[in-house]
Amino acid sequence: MLKQYKYDKLLGIRTGANRFVKLPVSYHNNPYEATSYETLETLIEHYPITENDCFVDFGCGKGRINFYLHHFTGASVKGVEMEDDLLADAIENLAGYQMQHPDRLKRIEFLNCPAQEYQIAPEDNRFYFFNPFSVKIFQKVVHNILKSVEEYPRSIDLLIYYPHAEYIYYLEKNTSFELVQEITIDIFYKNDSDDRILIYRI
Repeated sequence: MLKQYKYDKLLGIRTGANRFVKLPVSYHNNPYEATSYETLETLIEHYPITENDCFVDFGCGKGRINFYLHHFTGASVKGVEMEDDLLADAIENLAGYQMQHPDRLKRIEFLNCPAQEYQIAPEDNRFYFFNPFSVKIFQKVVHNILKSVEEYPRSIDLLIYYPHAEYIYYLEKNTSFELVQEITIDIFYKNDSDDRILIYRI
């Protein structure tokens, strides 16, 4: 909680869970849970993200990752969120971030749509998933990413936090993505071996 307070205050945002968790509109989608700031600290310590990257967070919720990465790496960031209430919170956080850091507003965008309907842009090259939805939707999103790579060849990384076995199986058996890095979140990993980020590249 101390990290959350520290970083939320620094960034001018509020990204904690609401007291009453609203269930998703579909069983294909999972409830909102923000990536911990400890995890984000570990990510940027072990994985290079630069201002030349465009980072897309599927199921971005209130935008914690977007603001954190934009602030500390300078990357362009996009948040894709289908829940209206969460998107409203992200937009409110954007206003808070703007007030706190008026010189850093550019290159942040939030989109209100299902992940599988998001149109992959040619500049998008880093995609983040924290178990936001079922493997069925994940497959559709990955298909859209691969189609974009065919049209606009480039290196693509998928960052899978707290990786679901079905995600891993699909990527390794049905796509040309290859596992290139595993980042364990040491503060949590000893109690939960799934607390890690797998990075797949094509």
